[in-house]
Amino acid sequence: MSSAQEHPDTSAPEIEHTDDEWRRRLSPAEYAVLRQAGTERPFTGEYTDTTTEGVYRCRACGAELFRSTEKFESHCGWPSFYDPADSDAVILRPDDSLGMRRVEVLCRTCHSHLGHVFEGEGYPTPTDQRYCINSISLTLEPQ
Repeated sequence: MSSAQEHPDTSAPEIEHTDDEWRRRLSPAEYAVLRQAGTERPFTGEYTDTTTEGVYRCRACGAELFRSTEKFESHCGWPSFYDPADSDAVILRPDDSLGMRRVEVLCRTCHSHLGHVFEGEGYPTPTDQRYCINSISLTLEPQ
């Protein structure tokens, strides 16, 4: 089991692009979330209620991040997972924006913003964690 404790990664991403390159590769909405740490509106993302089996990948670089077997219905408005597909798939870093203490989730491969992880909310999952991830940060590869 992983822990939502912050583990800041100071290493460079495996995949790097300039801001102009990212802007060419991503739609304006994707860029705003993935590269500028934005958030899509709740209950609007394409994967919020998806039950399709498969692998969720980073929309920016294609790295495997989560699997449908770890996805659960949290009724929060964004896709929720209780654990990454691989403990090294994501970086967790402190986020003190918006006047609150949160833990940001980043793709380890390209350091794109995915969402936040919360702990201790009482969901009946093996980790008691909710990786609250923007749909626009993901692509689903059905099995």
